[in-house]
Amino acid sequence: MNYGKYETERRLKSLHSKSAKYTSKLFLNIFKALFVLFLFCVVVGASIGFGMVKGIIDNAPTVDILNIQPDRFATTIYDAKGNLTDTLVTSGSNREAATFDELPPDLVNAFVAIEDSRFWSHNGIDIRSIARAAKGLISDDYAGGGSTITQQLIKNNVFAGGMESGWGPRIERKLQEQYLAVQLEKNSGMSKEDTKKQIITSYLNTINLGSNTLGVKVAARRYFNKEVSDLTLSECAVLASITKNPSRLNPITGAEANAERRAIVLQYMYEQKKISKAQQEEALADDVYSRIQNVDAVKKESVNPYSYFTDELIEQVIQDLMEKLDYTESQASNLLYSGGLQIYTTQDPDIQAIVDEEINNPDNYDAAKYSMEYRLSVTHANGDTQHYSNKNVEAWRKSVLGDKNFNGLYTSTDALQQDIDQYKAWLLKEGDEVIGERLNTTLQPQASFVLIDQHTGEVIAISGGRGEKKDSLTLNRATNVPRQPGSTFKVISAFAPALDACGATLGTVYYDAPYTVGTKSFRNWWGESRGYTGYSSIRDGIVYSMNIVAVRCLMETVTPQLGVEYAENMGISTMTKTDLGAATALGGLTLGTTNLDLTAAYASIANGGTYIRPRFYTKILDHNGKVLIDNQPETRQVLKDSTAFLLTDAMTDVMKGNRKFMRPGVSPISATGTAAALNNMSTAGKSGTTTNNVDVWFEGFTPYYTAGIWGGCDSNQKLKDGGVNNGGTSFHKAIWRKIMNRIHEGLSDPGFVIPDSIETAQICRKSGKRAVSGVCDHDPRGNAVYTEYFAKGTAPTEVCDKHVAVTVCAESGMRPTPFCPEKTTRICMVLPSGEDGTTDDSYFAIPGECPIHTDASTIIVPPNESNGGESPGYEIPLGPGYQPSKETSSEYGPGIQ
Repeated sequence: MNYGKYETERRLKSLHSKSAKYTSKLFLNIFKALFVLFLFCVVVGASIGFGMVKGIIDNAPTVDILNIQPDRFATTIYDAKGNLTDTLVTSGSNREAATFDELPPDLVNAFVAIEDSRFWSHNGIDIRSIARAAKGLISDDYAGGGSTITQQLIKNNVFAGGMESGWGPRIERKLQEQYLAVQLEKNSGMSKEDTKKQIITSYLNTINLGSNTLGVKVAARRYFNKEVSDLTLSECAVLASITKNPSRLNPITGAEANAERRAIVLQYMYEQKKISKAQQEEALADDVYSRIQNVDAVKKESVNPYSYFTDELIEQVIQDLMEKLDYTESQASNLLYSGGLQIYTTQDPDIQAIVDEEINNPDNYDAAKYSMEYRLSVTHANGDTQHYSNKNVEAWRKSVLGDKNFNGLYTSTDALQQDIDQYKAWLLKEGDEVIGERLNTTLQPQASFVLIDQHTGEVIAISGGRGEKKDSLTLNRATNVPRQPGSTFKVISAFAPALDACGATLGTVYYDAPYTVGTKSFRNWWGESRGYTGYSSIRDGIVYSMNIVAVRCLMETVTPQLGVEYAENMGISTMTKTDLGAATALGGLTLGTTNLDLTAAYASIANGGTYIRPRFYTKILDHNGKVLIDNQPETRQVLKDSTAFLLTDAMTDVMKGNRKFMRPGVSPISATGTAAALNNMSTAGKSGTTTNNVDVWFEGFTPYYTAGIWGGCDSNQKLKDGGVNNGGTSFHKAIWRKIMNRIHEGLSDPGFVIPDSIETAQICRKSGKRAVSGVCDHDPRGNAVYTEYFAKGTAPTEVCDKHVAVTVCAESGMRPTPFCPEKTTRICMVLPSGEDGTTDDSYFAIPGECPIHTDASTIIVPPNESNGGESPGYEIPLGPGYQPSKETSSEYGPGIQ
């Protein structure tokens, strides 16, 4: 710095200058203003904050040490007759709460050590852990000690576990929780020690300890098969290690993670002088998890898994709690499993028993095969660990044993086990160690069944598979396994919209002949053996399950877009943009559909065109008996009542011994549902079989119920493959018939009511138009005239244009030349232009010219009547320039010449 004479004078001068004074004053005033503004903001902010906090605290609920109890109770499920069918969580949880005297000191000390080390000294909140509590406002993670046991008790039993989804509600609950914790301990009316004992007892009877277990008393029985008072130090530490994350730290499924935290619990207990070093080391050395696994194996054998009905009920209840009450998924799940709900279901126990009996009756299946789910983990001699599955066994069998046609199915469990043993003998070498192995076998073919009351939408019974159900919430083939629906989908995607919105009738005809869309050529299910049938109506398409009729109907009348729209509106939830193609008419869907969705769609037809969302329950009551959800039917009109009746009437013909209108001598095409027909009840239905006999379906209904059955193998093996029978393709119809016959015993048959919107008319089955007398009823194959149902106003007014009476040569049956001596008439078919391939109608097409009488030399003069007709006729030679007169030329048209 320059401290010379001139510099000093300059600085003194600047200090006394007016501009410098004004500048300094300006900065001072700005600073004062900002400071005042800052103080104002602080005061106002503090006032607002205090007001908000006071408002939050004032709105806090009241609690009392004597009545604050666990609010987590088992949820009970009842069938339609009021019988208790399932209990969610553990029966007896929070009904057999432990007293403080039953709690071993090691258990209390373990929880206090890891959760709230100053529990016995603080007054509800731990001031020394306020920083961690502040962090808990955001993360709500109390494992670090930011929340006291008193706060956690209040959170669990006053604030439903603290499941807020946003920061605002979370902060509000946190402030109320801290306030109530202080009030609870201050105003208990008991000594501090008794207050603390009451709080820790209620807390230990409340906490979630994994595996649907609430409270230490139930957990002691669940994991150790003993009473809570008999727990060892090691076992107490296991339970105290669960609370931070009951799913990840479950001692059965997360034993390794639990063991790591157990070591921390024991270390905290040692550091807090609750146990000695020797006790700590002894507990750490205890092989407690082996005992837990052994107990779990026994427990699994004694605990019945939920039924398939309850599995789906759980999913629907959680979904409804989210949609109707705006719960998050975690809130809904927590309420379902620990809210003490009472759920009244639609399940009829008697009908469910019939369904289960028939689905599981081995006599109802043509074959019994077995598939396997296999896992093998091996640490090889070189130290590498590899994992193998049933896919490896299958590949070994094909490549090593040379069985190229093996499809993963076995004729017995012994044969299956033999393959596993041989595979392991081939795979394992000296020094290899098997570190894990699991095998599950499944009976094949499988089946699913859904029964709905179409008038209410109530699901009466359901089966998600045959064979023993080993676990809860497992694979449910009726509700969450989409499969290709095959020809059952023709009614949904093609014929329903055609009748309902496109002006088609049951009599509308499409030409059954070779048909190609893009690069895909379609054929009927009977292949080439019986050929094509020519003009066939929508009724024919339904009764005889005609692929060409369905595809042409979708592509030429409906459009794939409208077909998909109708399917979605009728409850098919799996439709995608890639389903906008011709294959949708035949059920060739990207994802397939579930039995539940498909049966509900058919129920809408049975219900006069009104769709009702399938219901598994009627009402849910909360723990206090108040109605939480009154599950009223959710309905929408998806078809006109006339459309629903027309489809129903056509599907009644599916169940009868009808045969396609064809020429004699051809192998007949019969209705596809006769094997499912009931004894004394009106029935309508539609069958479906997918390509290569992979899936088989039957969807049908009576005036009372709609039911759908699916059959197939889980891994899509063919049910019938040449000479190999993996279940056959008809067993499902017999099962459907047996179930429906049994549940309809004693019921009267009211038939299917014809609505006022229906009229009748006589039409020709080959044109779908008004029949021409003397023509349509003289089809060479028989009478083609029949009475059809129509929606009022849609009965045809045009006359048949497919049958014509043609003049033909009496000798050749061909169109006559001028030289044909005798003529007659013949009923013929007018074929559509541009169609290739031979059909049944082709045999009766308008013929070509007579090949016999081609010139004058073939004209025969009749016998001379002047001599009594005794002299023989003779030929009259005509020159090559002869032209017949108009009167002798042959004509044909829609009438007799």
